[in-house]
Amino acid sequence: MQTQTIALIDDDRNILTSISIALEKEGFKVQTYIDGESALIGLSRSPPDLAVIDIKMPKMDGEELLKRLRKKTSLPVIFLTSKDDEIDELIGLKLGADDFMKKSGGFSIKVLIERIRVQLRKKDININLEETKNIISHGKLKLDPSQLECEWDGKQLPDKLTTTEFLIVKELAKRPGIIKERAQLMDIAYREDTDIEDRTIDSHVKRIRKKFKKVDSEFTAIETRYGSGYRWNVS
Repeated sequence: MQTQTIALIDDDRNILTSISIALEKEGFKVQTYIDGESALIGLSRSPPDLAVIDIKMPKMDGEELLKRLRKKTSLPVIFLTSKDDEIDELIGLKLGADDFMKKSGGFSIKVLIERIRVQLRKKDININLEETKNIISHGKLKLDPSQLECEWDGKQLPDKLTTTEFLIVKELAKRPGIIKERAQLMDIAYREDTDIEDRTIDSHVKRIRKKFKKVDSEFTAIETRYGSGYRWNVS
């Protein structure tokens, strides 16, 4: 199996060193950057398999870095935040992060590594499963799971779906008209033993709609069924 590469972007050199050592012990290659500006250049030249990004950094913060990355790639991203409140989490999800972790309150590198593995497994599922060889089409929607590409009415989405977002759209679109409960979508997008709240799925869906509306301001294909979940509109 090819060694997977993790990019770490954080202005705290102690954090970079400790996480790098732990990841290398687990068999990963590691790229490190101390600010978003250098990371944007480095990630473009040598794309990793996943990036762990701190939100608060000099020159270019994590929010701006993720905005720019999402215009070009669906690279799995885990945000690191130093705050205990929910603001950074919500910002990260709105920008298209796949997961987040707080650095305060008992930060665990072991937990971070497990979350990294979860995101990499999701990426591998899309590449390796037999069904990913098949294009999924429904009405204006066209999904290519092998490339994580999404088209709406013949147009590529200007902001690519993240792996998590792609899995949610794929799950809804393959059974049009069938309501998918939030718990079902969480199992698909994350993993059964991962502690994720309902509002996390709601944030992902909100972000998905926003991306589709960039090519179709009248996009209404994802219907909210209050108290139940979501479904792909058959109309």
